[in-house]
Amino acid sequence: MPRRLPRRSVLAGLTMAGASTGELAAQSTGLKFGTGGEGGGFVVYAGAFVDAVKWANPSVGIKPVPTRGSVENVPMLQEGKLDIGLVFGEVAQQLFNSKQGPPTQLKVICTVYASPGMFVVRADSRYRTIEDLKGRPVVWNSKEGALALQARYVLDALGLDPDKDFEPIYTDRMTDGPAMLMEGRASALWGSGNRWPGFIKVASDPRGARFITPDKDQIDRIVHKHSFMRRIAIPPGRYPGQSDALLTVGSWSYVLARPFLDDSVGYALAAALHKVEKAGSLFGGQLAESTVKNTLVSLPRLDALQGGAELYYREIGAIR
Repeated sequence: MPRRLPRRSVLAGLTMAGASTGELAAQSTGLKFGTGGEGGGFVVYAGAFVDAVKWANPSVGIKPVPTRGSVENVPMLQEGKLDIGLVFGEVAQQLFNSKQGPPTQLKVICTVYASPGMFVVRADSRYRTIEDLKGRPVVWNSKEGALALQARYVLDALGLDPDKDFEPIYTDRMTDGPAMLMEGRASALWGSGNRWPGFIKVASDPRGARFITPDKDQIDRIVHKHSFMRRIAIPPGRYPGQSDALLTVGSWSYVLARPFLDDSVGYALAAALHKVEKAGSLFGGQLAESTVKNTLVSLPRLDALQGGAELYYREIGAIR
């Protein structure tokens, strides 16, 4: 069920005239949208997001800004150098539920998609379980990046450490990991997503791929320790040669807005995304999980929704 959010007096004075003003401002300057690095899923989603908003409301201009993903988008959003940006779920949880200091002033525009994490190995290897990979060279991608952070959360719940229980490999580019695995310089690659480009690259190799996920008991342990993580089933056929569904864990990623982004802009973005949602599976299905319902049920905090998006959700009855 949609979460109930407290009404905020700042929304009371926001009118459709204000929304039009915000749209014109966005059109004249172009919202700066922090995306991600080559080889990651954020780049694919960002292209669809820009096209979708342009289709739904051409008056809202968006300028994609290539970045290194969450690790760069968050500080740039906080400093006002970006207007909106893509942020991985585990990174967002640390922002909104900080153990030190107040929660972030960044706000949620919408969910992006659930990000199921898992390992991939070559199909001709002997590795079939997480235990099999202990002591082996594993690519975690960038050391300070969101994918490595997700792996640390998963392994922490299993009593494992990516740096101590494995031979860690950290890369500067996400495109490096698949090549290292296929060339035999790594035994496994950690990644995340329903159609993550790194997994597609490995699975498209003639030698094929095998995916390694936590078993049922391990999944129970992970979601028990980290309540924001959820069980995720990846349907068959999402990757070349994948004949069975894959059950693993992951979290929701988000489009976040900088502090004090004009509520009229947030309203216009929420309305445009809802129009795309109602139109069905457009733009390659990339925005299929960016729904009103998913956004509300996955909020990292009850007060995390951007003000203009909240107003739009109230107007359509999603929040009462």
